[in-house]
Amino acid sequence: MTERSGTRSRTEVAVIGAGPVGLTLAGRLAQHGVQVALFDAAPAHVGEGSKAICMQRETLEIWERLGIGQRVADRGVQWRIGRTYFRGRELFSVTLPGATDDHFPPFVNISQAEVEELLLARLARLGVVPHWGHELTALTQDGEGVTVTFANGVSATAAYAVGTDGAHSAVRHAIGLGFAGHTFEDRFLITDVRARLPFPAERRFFFDPPWNPGRQVLIHPQPDDVWRIDWQVPPQTDADAEREPGRLHARIRAVIGPEAPYELVWQTLYRFSQRIADRFRVGRVFLAGDAAHVMSPFGARGLNSGAADAENLAWKLAAVLRGEAGDALRDSYDGERRPAALENLAVTDATMRFMAPHGPWRRLWRDLVLRLSERSSWFRRRVNSGRLAAPFSYPASALVGVPPAAGLPAPGSILVDAPVTTDGASRLRELTGGGFVALVFGSATAPVVEACRVLRVGSDLGDPTGRMTATYDPDGAPRAWLIRPDGYLAGAGTPDELPAMLARALGRGG
Repeated sequence: MTERSGTRSRTEVAVIGAGPVGLTLAGRLAQHGVQVALFDAAPAHVGEGSKAICMQRETLEIWERLGIGQRVADRGVQWRIGRTYFRGRELFSVTLPGATDDHFPPFVNISQAEVEELLLARLARLGVVPHWGHELTALTQDGEGVTVTFANGVSATAAYAVGTDGAHSAVRHAIGLGFAGHTFEDRFLITDVRARLPFPAERRFFFDPPWNPGRQVLIHPQPDDVWRIDWQVPPQTDADAEREPGRLHARIRAVIGPEAPYELVWQTLYRFSQRIADRFRVGRVFLAGDAAHVMSPFGARGLNSGAADAENLAWKLAAVLRGEAGDALRDSYDGERRPAALENLAVTDATMRFMAPHGPWRRLWRDLVLRLSERSSWFRRRVNSGRLAAPFSYPASALVGVPPAAGLPAPGSILVDAPVTTDGASRLRELTGGGFVALVFGSATAPVVEACRVLRVGSDLGDPTGRMTATYDPDGAPRAWLIRPDGYLAGAGTPDELPAMLARALGRGG
């Protein structure tokens, strides 16, 4: 989609950056009834390589609200076991947790490029088509809105703008935010290889394998017999030399064996950084995804945390634009998602410090842990091959209430799914994603709450397995739970307290 130089348009939210986070945000804003314009500097979408591939269960739930989650899950490779090796010997395996009736698996492997194609198609049906070839050159804001100007002479005015334009974010630079952190010296050679291999659909992490001595290799399955292979390589590694067919061929053969035919699909060589913006909001401008935080991929916390940023911000901007909330709700985006990013950075930094220890003493300790882990469970527990992503909870958020009672889910945590019977839904999480939802247990009269769908368990909402009641009302007390549009529990109390819970969840006190 192109525009003439000098043209000017107005929208409610301008999203700058059409990667997976920007696409997710634009789609969810549109579903909330927000007028959104999406811009990207690239001349067109280019699906290149696997990039992010591990899509966590909560990300699939977000995309299911958008309308593509099940397609991503069906297309991707589902896996539940991660294995860790040292010099060719298996140290341990981890089976990812999950209830038998969870709708989505813990992780699905599919390339970022494929997901972007599905998101683009879905956005087109929602009436959101990216404006390609729009490189941001200026951003100004005042109390009324934000004006963004692009290199092609086009400008747009919006009530709010969101930078989802990656680690080198032009939006972040335009609002003058720092991006503190560091970059690891070691580099990573990454390839996608198509081959029919007798490998199981598992994540496999190798410390100091004979075919990459002194460093690490990670292997992941993808659809269509494509395998992602990550080699950690020394900082002085020559990128051009590594791309030479003979050298790369020898690396691949050492992993897949001497006989299997293969096709090289994609390769890249780069360093990982750990960085976070000083703030995620400045006035009417917000940052999400890599524009706000970047981290190593070990643990699959990059794209998954970016999708959570988008889901958190979308319903809040929609509520503000509808006049239901004000500055406190806008501030809560930084208050909830920045702590999530800090936790992800702490977790991934610990992994990278174990994988690439700085200094001789740290390397000596790491090597000792690996050697002794073969014989000692104490040392084995200290082997760090990456803690996999999980949804972040917001117990300290000003938007959520206090825990209602011991043994009950904590407000600020993600909604625990359960089978239900009602019109148009077979599980509890299918009821989320639009407005607020309240679950009312007990014989008390269910109140009418503006801007909230109130469901009386037992009449409006069936509990065929009893799991919902066992989770949220095991003692049979009259109780109401408020669920946010992003699937988080906002609070619990008596049914009469629902209006106050909603006011708190919208940042209006209570």
